[in-house]
Amino acid sequence: MTTLNITGDAAADQLLSEDAFALLVGMLLDQQVAMETAFAGPAKIRERVGSIKPETIAAVDPDHLVDVFKQPPAVHRYPGSMAGRVQALANAVRDDWGSDAEAIWTQGDPDGPEVLRRLKALPGFGEQKAKIFLALLGKQCGLQASGWREAAGHYGEEGSFASVADIRDPESLQKVRATKQAAKAAAKAAKA
Repeated sequence: MTTLNITGDAAADQLLSEDAFALLVGMLLDQQVAMETAFAGPAKIRERVGSIKPETIAAVDPDHLVDVFKQPPAVHRYPGSMAGRVQALANAVRDDWGSDAEAIWTQGDPDGPEVLRRLKALPGFGEQKAKIFLALLGKQCGLQASGWREAAGHYGEEGSFASVADIRDPESLQKVRATKQAAKAAAKAAKA
């Protein structure tokens, strides 16, 4: 796996690069906060809990996990609901994948559509989030599953700057931000 460059924090990016569950958690947290904040979340959780292993997170007292999320700097702006979602994800990875998050996209040599199906089955992963994560796996994490680009939709397109899957440095982060802002403006104009 390549070293990801999403958060602007070398230690947080290293964790994302080395730990598949941490990367899943970062993707789960990527809503209603800046991408860098979301993907820095797993490092904060590991620092405060002592581990980011699915079995550890699944076993943490839910109220304590909410406190972990609230501790400044907060893991997420919605600590209660997001702590619950992360714990549900940890339970699913522990119970369904033997605590091996990477097995979701490697076990049984799945093709792109199957990886997408598996991702969408995870708590907190809808269609869009699953497609973005699939694109991240394919573009930056060495996923070789046949048909992953097609399964990821426009997020899988070569040379796009549509999501976190396309962030490799500060310049590409700004391009992704600009794309997202343009999409929001277009959606707002369409409603008017």
